[in-house]
Amino acid sequence: MSQGTELIRQALQQAFQPTLLQIEDESWKHAGHAGVRESGGGHFVVRIAAQALAGKSRLQCHRMIHQVLAPLFPSVIHALSIHLECEDQPGIL
Repeated sequence: MSQGTELIRQALQQAFQPTLLQIEDESWKHAGHAGVRESGGGHFVVRIAAQALAGKSRLQCHRMIHQVLAPLFPSVIHALSIHLECEDQPGIL
């Protein structure tokens, strides 16, 4: 597990106490990408389900997640892909 992955995990765990949290570091797919060279950050995919996100729009959830992770941009995170899961219907939100 990369240091970036662990920092993201800690921040999201503390903020949302998710029932599902998967973080994948895809930085290796973007080796040499100008944005990564300039910022030093990586490319991450987050899959999350949390009661704190239930009943909110996709946009509201993304904003909440980005707000929590804001201190990690751009030093740790260059690009972030978020996949939301409903508490009662995985894959629906």
